[in-house]
Parts: sequence; C-alpha cells; structure tokens
Amino acid sequence: MKNELLRRAEQAVDQARKAGANDAVARVRDENSTEYSYRDGNIEQVQQSASRGLSIQLYVDGRYSTHQTTDLRPDSIARFVEDAVALTRHLAEDPYRTIPDPALYENRPDIDLQSDDPTIRDLPREACMDWLKTMDAITHTDSRVVSATADVYYGWRTSARASSNGFRGIQRGTSVGYGASVTLKEGAHGRPEDHRYVWARHLSDLPDPEAVAREGLDRALSRLGSEKVPSTRATLVVDPEAGGRLIGTVWGALQARSIQQNRSFLAAKKDAQIASSLLTVTDDPLQVRGPASRHYDGEGISAKRVPIIDQGVLQTYYIDTYYGRKLGWQPTMGTSSNLVFAPGDKDLNALIADVADGFHVTSWLGGNADATTGDFSYGFRGFRIANGKKTGAVSEMNIAGNFLDLLQNLVAVGNDPNAYSSMQTPTLVFDKVAFSGK
Repeated sequence: MKNELLRRAEQAVDQARKAGANDAVARVRDENSTEYSYRDGNIEQVQQSASRGLSIQLYVDGRYSTHQTTDLRPDSIARFVEDAVALTRHLAEDPYRTIPDPALYENRPDIDLQSDDPTIRDLPREACMDWLKTMDAITHTDSRVVSATADVYYGWRTSARASSNGFRGIQRGTSVGYGASVTLKEGAHGRPEDHRYVWARHLSDLPDPEAVAREGLDRALSRLGSEKVPSTRATLVVDPEAGGRLIGTVWGALQARSIQQNRSFLAAKKDAQIASSLLTVTDDPLQVRGPASRHYDGEGISAKRVPIIDQGVLQTYYIDTYYGRKLGWQPTMGTSSNLVFAPGDKDLNALIADVADGFHVTSWLGGNADATTGDFSYGFRGFRIANGKKTGAVSEMNIAGNFLDLLQNLVAVGNDPNAYSSMQTPTLVFDKVAFSGK
C-alpha cells in the first residue's frame, strides 16, 4: 500500500512536468476512521469513513495553484494533472511562490517514532461495544444523571509525498480515543455537565475506559452548586487540559503568516523576554509516540527539535517557504508539532496547596483573543481556592488582560503535562489576574 501511494504521487509529478509545470509537489493519502456514540443505554450513531485522494501543488511560469481529486486511476490522474496545469496558466503571477529549497529536505531523521499501532488497525467492533457499555454503566451510577454519552473513535492514515526537486517520503499513523460526557439535574432548571476524553497513537497508552468514565462522572458531580463570586484580582491556576486554549493563541502569533500580515503581538519580539524565566518550551517532532510526531512537515522540511521559548526569551518563529520569502527570512518549519514544557517540581494538587487566594480553571466558556494586540477575555468554569484548598465550584466568570502581561506573571509550572494533546501543557500558575464575577 505504501509503495502504491508513492507511485501515484510520483506519477502525478511526472505528468505535471510533461504538461509544462516548472515544479510540482504531490501528496496521496489513504485514511480510515470509525466513530461510535452510545447514549443512555443505546447506540446513537455509528460513522465510518474511508477515503483516498491526491492533492498537487503546481508551479507554472511564476504562477501557483493547488488541486485535489479522489480518482486515483492512472489515466484519470494524467488527465486531471494536465487540466490543472492548463488552468494554472490563467492565474496571476506570484513571485513569492516557489517550491521549497531541496536543502531543507536534508538530514531527515529515521528514528522509529512508533506512530502506528497494528492493534488499532485490527480493532474489533466487539471491543468498542464493550467499552461503550462499560462507560455507559459507570456514568449512570448516580441518580442525578439526566443523560450521558460515551464515545469511541479510532482510525489510521498513510500519506506519501513526492516533489519534482527530489523529495520522496511516506508517513503513517494511528489514533484511538474514548470518553464520556455527563449531564446532571440540579434543582428545577440546573443542568451541570462535564466530560473526560483521552486519545493516543497506541491503545496501550490510554487509561482504562472505566477510569475515564468515572472521572467524567466525578467532574460533572463536582459542578453541582456552581456559582458566580465577586470580582477580584487573584492567582490563576490553569488545569493542564485547559492550558492549550491559552497557549494556542500565543502560538498562533508565532506564525510567519500572522507576522507578515501585521496580525501578531509577537512580531519583532525575537530574542526578547516575552515571559517569565520559568517558561521554556521546545517543539519536538521526534517524541516517540507523540501525538504530532513526524519525520518532516507539510512542506517536506526535515524534522528536528527546536527551542521556541527559552527561560522566557523568544527564540524563533514558525516560518514556511512562502511567508519566509515575503519576510526575507529563512524557513524553519511551517507548523508546530509536540510542544514540550520544561517541568517544575509539583503537580496540580501541590500547586493549588500553595495558593492563598485564587481560582482553578478547568475549562473555558467562550471568549475571544486578539492575536494582533495580545488582549484576551475568556469565560471559564472551575473552582475557588482559599488557603490552599478548593472551596466550591464557580462558573459564568471571566478573566481579561493581555498575554504579554500574563506570561510575565507566570509564577509556577507543573510537572504534569497533558499527555493526550500535542500541546502538552502542564499546570500553569499566574499571579495578579483580573477576575470578573458578580
């Protein structure tokens, strides 16, 4: 299968050159996924999909275009590519669109990333049904449960990439996940809810479905009695699962595209102290079994570990070929992979025990952030902290501020990264944060 996909990609590139393209990059993918949803004792939905397709990037006399097809028959690919080249000739020229420098393909790592689990490719339906029924039974063990949904997902993907300037590569991977969401009845109208979901490349890296469902139910039960408390300025403790929302906005501002379009509050901040010295983050595409591990990125740029923030100092940006040319910068990598945080020496509970007055944020409820200015305002739910203890659930509250101020006020980093996300945020503790309540 892998060799067949690569042959199709190579065929498309050869056909593009014959049709008059100066350069071409072709990708052929084969993917399969299955999803089950089980609600209150019954299967609610089963969704299966399998697809194969070709995408091709064409560079024709200073013009650029992308095209896609799902018809991978050799004769069909030839006609498709020939027509695509002809259409590209009608587009406006773009001098910044060029195929990546082949020097960026060099030194590609060959480490076994263990991104593919054969167990997932052969996962029987009966196993999924057992997980669903087990999670459903656990989430209905409390009389206050109004409704509960258990979900299972698994799938795999293989992709082959070929370019006219010498790139050849194949990447493959599997993924599997499951979890449960629970809604409770509280009083006449209250419907507190929460959930717990996990996913990984390998099935053996996941906790048992029973434990996941139990945590989903316990989280929902902890929401009972939620209230809005008075506005204040206090310590913010961000749960590892909630940290990705904050850090994601910061990472969006590190993209060359955002910088070139004047939509980044981190433009011109390279080598500057943008955060507390406690913050060190490395982009690590070579993490074994990592959620976003890879040997090369979407442009074929060879993967390597790159420090992004070192003791609060911004080290680099995410620079692809196109926006790198517009900015006059050398490409680094187009997109992030696994973000690994230098850990502290305490976990969530120990860090909460150190807080005299604050809030533990477990999830975000709407809100927005301006990547141009760094200003943000987020709704959240979580728990009040007083004298090192959680004293009650809160919701319908907000935090607001600017990311540059927030990052400078980072006072602690946990040793408990979120293992089920490529953005492996640990517990993050910020001081002097403005909370809006009643």
